[in-house]
Amino acid sequence: MTDPITRFLLVTAAILLVSHVFGGMMRRLGQPAVLGEILGGVALGPSALGLVWPGALDWVSAPAVLDGLDKVGQLGLVVFMFLLGCELRTDRIRPPRVVAAVVLGGMGLPLVAGIGIATALAPLLAVDGTGTTPYALFFGLALSVTALPVLARILVDLGLDRTGVGTLAMSSAAVGDGVAWLGLTFILAGTADSPTTTPVETACLAVALVAVTALCVRPALRVLVRRVDSERPLTVSLLCGAIVFSGLTQAINLHPVMGAFLFGVAVPRDSETVRRVGHQLQDFTLIVLLPVFFAGVGLSTSIGLLGTDPLHWLALAAVLAAAVLTKWAGVSGAARLAGLTWRQSVRLGTLLNCRGITELVIATIGLEAGLINELAFTILVFVAVITTALTGPLMRKLTPRGADGDGGDGGGGPAAEPVRAAGAGRSTASTT
Repeated sequence: MTDPITRFLLVTAAILLVSHVFGGMMRRLGQPAVLGEILGGVALGPSALGLVWPGALDWVSAPAVLDGLDKVGQLGLVVFMFLLGCELRTDRIRPPRVVAAVVLGGMGLPLVAGIGIATALAPLLAVDGTGTTPYALFFGLALSVTALPVLARILVDLGLDRTGVGTLAMSSAAVGDGVAWLGLTFILAGTADSPTTTPVETACLAVALVAVTALCVRPALRVLVRRVDSERPLTVSLLCGAIVFSGLTQAINLHPVMGAFLFGVAVPRDSETVRRVGHQLQDFTLIVLLPVFFAGVGLSTSIGLLGTDPLHWLALAAVLAAAVLTKWAGVSGAARLAGLTWRQSVRLGTLLNCRGITELVIATIGLEAGLINELAFTILVFVAVITTALTGPLMRKLTPRGADGDGGDGGGGPAAEPVRAAGAGRSTASTT
């Protein structure tokens, strides 16, 4: 018998190897590496390894190993969400009228469609005893998100990151991320039920934490960043702050990533030292910690749950169709009404259909909170993978060679106005 620590270390090594091999394969196919890392995690679960080598899956999914992987994956999520919060630059969004319209259309229509599908399929996708309202709201929110980090990688690969449509897509995704995490906070607060806090108390504590962060923590961080010009002490301070905030949100029955994201938003953006600290944390997080999280997702995802029941496959098809069509129609229609050309609007709708890691994180939170069952989780993982895989190829077909990404309209229209959404320079997104 292999002792638990040896087994955990060997499994971790296998996860890193498989994830990065798959990531390299996806790069060669013109896809973002993160898609391969997600597929690598799925390959190590019951959907692939469990089918061809059940004994190996039993070895990988031993309780002691899963417990260690879960903790490492949670730490990876905490650091990743902290970095994502640090890069959320809503202060540079232009033009706000167009961004507001795109976010409203691109999140509103999928949210409504998701609520309708979730309500109709509640006997299939909901956990027994879960309230219909929080479950349906959560499912609708999961269909309405866009993966900001993966979107940025796709834009860089296509050479569209500095075009009007590309920067407008990043701005809209950044605002949408903020709205999504805020909405998820309220959903979790409304379902929190423990011996220590009621849902009302959780909501009040969450509001109080946001207020303290804005009024006290943010100014204190500005002073800290000005006075500490050495990277190591600042790295330790910021990382400890993100982890403490994660612990606070966990203590009030919200997910730890909420606290990490909130603390990241409070970090000053105008410091070169902070940017260097972020770059140092990104490498280890993206290379080591996030693949472990993806493996955890893979171990919870099983094609076998779909089985031979036609209703399960119809549910997957309905959710996927609703996610893609409503996101595309909501974004494209809102962008056209806001003054963009049809060509710009169609491309924007295609770009914002990328769900990637953001949907995986939200789906994982929903599974852990008991808002959805494993079948619903598997369906959402499929939606994240398929929409991410489709975005790059579709954009290549929609963008003729030599086009500037704005539809060859001479740069006219609101999308041509300069926009910056994420942080300057190298970002978490660009290395994903």
